[in-house]
Amino acid sequence: MFIAENWKDYEVIDTSRGEKLERWGKYLLVRPDPQVIWDTPREHRGWRNKNGHYHRSAKGGGEWEFFDLPQQWSISYPNLNLTFNLKPFSFKHTGLFPEQAANWDWFSKKIRTAGRPVRVLNLFAYTGGATLAAAAAGAAVTHVDASKGMVGWAKENARSSGLEAAPIRWLVDDCQKFVEREIRRGNHYDAVIMDPPSYGRGPKGEIWKIEDAIHPLVKLCVKLLSERPLFFLINSYTTGLQPAVLAYLLGTELGSYGGTVDAQEVGLPVSANGLVLPCGASGRWEK
Repeated sequence: MFIAENWKDYEVIDTSRGEKLERWGKYLLVRPDPQVIWDTPREHRGWRNKNGHYHRSAKGGGEWEFFDLPQQWSISYPNLNLTFNLKPFSFKHTGLFPEQAANWDWFSKKIRTAGRPVRVLNLFAYTGGATLAAAAAGAAVTHVDASKGMVGWAKENARSSGLEAAPIRWLVDDCQKFVEREIRRGNHYDAVIMDPPSYGRGPKGEIWKIEDAIHPLVKLCVKLLSERPLFFLINSYTTGLQPAVLAYLLGTELGSYGGTVDAQEVGLPVSANGLVLPCGASGRWEK
């Protein structure tokens, strides 16, 4: 398992009855997690003294209940000298997936030790965690997300991390259409990162289902790779796409480049019991 174990400002404190108790900086949040199917005693005082609680509705969705939580605050990831601005918003999220730090550490080292300029394409780039990690390591990054709000948030994170002058192209665009245009333009990248949603809609109502769309998109992205590609990373939060599926997908499409493939669950350590909470899967190809 790829474990994000270098956080200081974030931790999963405990898990029980379909929920996790987390510390984000100095604030405690309780959020639902479908992986937490066990019913264990809630002994940590944070369960009672939380700052925010997202209640899932039986009809789908849910809503936040707040107890002395600011509208926005920030946490740092000192391992890479990054700072992220957080705020609770729809469907339980805070604007950061902390388990992805396991991948940030991995590809940051690859970029720093490449000994050459590295161009990275980050698709479905959200609020920019991977973008900032790659830029801090010295890469030139193209950040693509269909949401104008998310790209704006990512720029805020870049400023907070002292990376406002880093070589980052910020693009609000449909990821697949952007890739198709880049192929026609003859542009190339040394690395690709993609964090596609399980389900979504494009700007004109196009339906995205990861099971149907991920393989065609990977095939397109392979056409964008340079002659000396460095890595290719796919993240999945869809339970139907097991690590072995990601490994086979990457091995099939990138086999001509040689290299190695490793795909595993991504997880966060739980302070109360030493367990690791699974948080999706990542497939890594590297040269």
